[in-house]
Amino acid sequence: MGISTESQFHVLAVDDSLIDRKLIERLLKTSSYQVTTVDSGTKALEFLGVHEDDQSNPDIPSVSPNTHQEVEVNLIITDYCMPGMTGYDLLRKIKESSSLRNIPVVIMSSENVPSRISRCLEEGAEEFFLKPVRLSDVNRLRPHIMKTKPKDQQEDKQENKEEELGKPEFQSREEKEEQQQQQQHHHLQHQHSNSNKRKALEEGLSPDRTRPRYNNGLTTVV
Repeated sequence: MGISTESQFHVLAVDDSLIDRKLIERLLKTSSYQVTTVDSGTKALEFLGVHEDDQSNPDIPSVSPNTHQEVEVNLIITDYCMPGMTGYDLLRKIKESSSLRNIPVVIMSSENVPSRISRCLEEGAEEFFLKPVRLSDVNRLRPHIMKTKPKDQQEDKQENKEEELGKPEFQSREEKEEQQQQQQHHHLQHQHSNSNKRKALEEGLSPDRTRPRYNNGLTTVV
């Protein structure tokens, strides 16, 4: 298969800063993710097909079938400090929506405020990244994205993984067979060497070996 696994995943990035949006977009694309960027929480909800005005009652799904995005979103990464709707507000609205609450949400912030981090994690955020976001941070997204992967694709991945694991195992058996053959060859050589030594020793001690005999004071060679 020519398409990488990550390229099948779609990430929605939300940040009011153009520079930060470009940075996170570049990092995500470097990791082969499909990326959509918006500059506010309101636009993020619009992209997700959620009408912000309808969120007064969180028990009522507020997804419009006419405006709901055609591309599935596998993860949302949003800045915390934004004018109007903050990243925390966006997180709450997503988790309050019955149709969106299973989408993993990651929060970004340039400020390391423990209480803010705890509040976001308690509300359901998967991670809290400190800016500037690095590629090592983006690599941490994959386990959360895999939760949204369809079951059939997970099974395909498992099969591929088993095949990949099988290849080294097959090669290992060949190497073991070759090693056993080398050991057997070495053993045969060792046996042959011992046989030659034993033969030489037996010849040296053989009673039939030509040796001098003494008879009536005369030495004769038999």
